[in-house]
Amino acid sequence: MEKKDKIYIAGHRGMVGSAIFRKLQKEGFTNLIVRTSAQLDLRDQQAVTKFFEAEKLDYVFLAAAKVGGIVANNTYRADFLYENLAIQNNVIHHSYLNNVKKLMFLGSSCIYPKMAPQPLKEDYLLTGLLEATNEPYAIAKIAGIKMCDAYRDQYGCNFISVMPTNLYGNNDNYHPENSHVLPALIRKIHEAKVNKEPTVTVWGSGSPMREFLFADDLADACYFLMQTYNDPNLINIGTGKDLTIKDLAFQIKSSLGFEGELVFDSSKPDGTPRKLMDVSKLHALGWKHKIDLPEGIALAYQDFESRY
Repeated sequence: MEKKDKIYIAGHRGMVGSAIFRKLQKEGFTNLIVRTSAQLDLRDQQAVTKFFEAEKLDYVFLAAAKVGGIVANNTYRADFLYENLAIQNNVIHHSYLNNVKKLMFLGSSCIYPKMAPQPLKEDYLLTGLLEATNEPYAIAKIAGIKMCDAYRDQYGCNFISVMPTNLYGNNDNYHPENSHVLPALIRKIHEAKVNKEPTVTVWGSGSPMREFLFADDLADACYFLMQTYNDPNLINIGTGKDLTIKDLAFQIKSSLGFEGELVFDSSKPDGTPRKLMDVSKLHALGWKHKIDLPEGIALAYQDFESRY
């Protein structure tokens, strides 16, 4: 990518898109194109057609998506499937029609089968049943990966797919019902500390294992791959390390200085037992994460306090 190339970041106000935007600015890119969802509804085919025809983009980072945690995924099943399919269909197809040099599609680790062997290798995709609670979202993301590969096969498009692990960091969503586990715990434990509550109830048994990547590390990996990776098939982005939800909760408790007790509610769903990414493909290309979890939690909490 040249510094003056026209680069569109779809979803620039989300945690991932905003991290990519900051990274590109830091690297000296001066022609970054962004639109809010109010300015451009990516579900609207006509609007996307006009936008692509007018802008003549060189590169596209497709980080726009409808996202959420277990509750949101399981409650708004039709919305998660329809809206994500509509967004990616429009952006990928119009990138092809308007000769975009390269597109990066961002998926999610939930695309892998629920009971896939660990760590998750890229070629485990479509080898088993998905986790039921987020199947619609996963189906949409799998369709996006296959769409990028199909446009590469049929039209020679340089469209690549990356699969980040669980993300957290600046500009995260801390909604009480619709957020992911790490930001949800930061908010819950922060509020308990402020209100001097004796306990915090954590959903589930605490036994599932999860891997967490700071969003700025993801942006760094995306920038690296946009310049070095041009192959079909997806590539995982993660740390290659995981921990139990119980250990995560205690790390956050310690980082925030909460004196009370943590209570684990086993009547609530756990989701997938383990989701660790095999990142050997990414490591072999020469990229590794820089921000470890204790530092990342402290940075995320600073951001939470500054925004709430």
